[in-house]
Amino acid sequence: MTTPPFHIVFDQPQIPQNTGNAIRLAACTGAVLHLARPYLFDFQDKNLKRAGLDYHDLAVVEEHDSLDEVLTQLADQGGARVFAFSSHATTPFTDVEFQEGDVLLFGCESDGLSQEALADPRITQQVRIPMLPARRSMNLANCASIAAYEAWRQLGYPGGS
Repeated sequence: MTTPPFHIVFDQPQIPQNTGNAIRLAACTGAVLHLARPYLFDFQDKNLKRAGLDYHDLAVVEEHDSLDEVLTQLADQGGARVFAFSSHATTPFTDVEFQEGDVLLFGCESDGLSQEALADPRITQQVRIPMLPARRSMNLANCASIAAYEAWRQLGYPGGS
């Protein structure tokens, strides 16, 4: 396997369609998708399979027992920078100069990242995707796509055509 341009991490995803869409995103960008348990679905879910279509075999997806396991593995592979996406952050994600191997970390659909996760010392920075005021949140798969394509663009679309 070639070195991925970046990693996408979903902590405790709840909606199979979002994870299916993230599988397609990983396949199309060369990113590795990491999924931290527990999930509220299984990989046999028809909605996950439908959303991922025929991209499952083209994507690198790693399942982990916890967010701690994901972050430990990625740190052991070279100390990747971890950007935690949170609606409570003040820094726009576009202020980051992404580097190869960076980690884009997203929380679950209902609650986002926990305070415990956000306080993890391996988090390099908390960032947000700007949106209009008085809106609670955006769809998880959409947020991952927005962030992934900005990171990939900054890296020069390695492997892309």
